[in-house]
Amino acid sequence: MDGLSLGFLGIFLIAAFAGGMVSGLAGFAMGLVVSGVWLHIITPVQTATLIVGYGLLTQSYGIWKVRHALEWRNVAPYIVGGAFGIPLGTMMLTYVDPAWLRTGVGVLLIAYSIWGLARPAFRPIKATRAADVAVGFVNGWLGGLTGLVGITVTIWCQLRGFTKDAQRAVFQPVTLATAVISLVTLGLAGAITLPTVELYVLGAPVLLAGLWSGFKLYGKLDDAAFRKVILLLLLASGVGLIVPKSMF
Repeated sequence: MDGLSLGFLGIFLIAAFAGGMVSGLAGFAMGLVVSGVWLHIITPVQTATLIVGYGLLTQSYGIWKVRHALEWRNVAPYIVGGAFGIPLGTMMLTYVDPAWLRTGVGVLLIAYSIWGLARPAFRPIKATRAADVAVGFVNGWLGGLTGLVGITVTIWCQLRGFTKDAQRAVFQPVTLATAVISLVTLGLAGAITLPTVELYVLGAPVLLAGLWSGFKLYGKLDDAAFRKVILLLLLASGVGLIVPKSMF
């Protein structure tokens, strides 16, 4: 890649490692970690494309690691709902200001996270398949409108009181399905360019190393500790959504 400096490459790869580690530890939030760095050194389109592309690796690996807890009948309602929600969210981009919606979601994430951290014990919610489909629809709609993929399902799995493996066995396949749809859309839009592919190839081994390290840490967490990690990452996500980009 012409003009690629060692400093640029080092920053890019450090972010890739950190994003992989967070994904291995929690199963999501890779995009939150890497975008804070990559948006300063590469274009937003490249950032989005790389996040989606690397999401195929992180989510596939994550699904394989928790395959013993995977039950497709539990995952299917969210994917079915999301298949209808994603197109609607994309269509609404011309009618709704995503910036305002991101701020609103950020406030809700902060409120939920603080509530969850302050109240470690709660009674799990019992829900029907129809409710799961509805959550999948909202998850897809929000993802199509703002790019916030998987957050709704992640919170729902916590409210359902799932174990840490059961949570990841739901929200990671849902996120993977969304990533596949998004990658196809980006490809049709011409976002997958040769420079982006080159960056992807360079960063993939480092990201996978981070992913492996994150799973090593994940193995040391019990369900209560995993819940706190998720809540802290959701809190960080909420802050990231409401803080103006100009402050970074």
